Amino acid sequence: MKRFVATVTLVVDDYDEAIAFYTGALRFELLDDIDLGGGKRWVRVAPSGAESALLLAQADGAEQRASVGNQTGGRVGFFLHTDDFARDHASMLEHGVRFLESPRHEPYGTVAVFEDLYGNRWDLLEPKA
Repeated sequence: MKRFVATVTLVVDDYDEAIAFYTGALRFELLDDIDLGGGKRWVRVAPSGAESALLLAQADGAEQRASVGNQTGGRVGFFLHTDDFARDHASMLEHGVRFLESPRHEPYGTVAVFEDLYGNRWDLLEPKA
């Protein structure tokens, strides 16, 4: 049996704002945007061809709002792999993505930490072949 993590929830402030960031700045695809009623939606985005996706879940209540932008306690919690670091880094910069460091070369690949629109930390990573 094939197994993999299919979807990871990311708590966001606003569905449409999050969709715009992930599909615009990060060039993800909008896989689903289904109205569930009561202000809730099933919104999934993913890089083209990925087997896994992010479920963008609008915060509901003070406790969930407090986690927006800090889902992993300030650590890098998400890793966006690419086959062309320079291309994607340049595109993300053009779209206003905030990188927290200059690209660096590590034994595992070329990497730089960036923040999403809420402050969650991500690695843009081109793994070594």
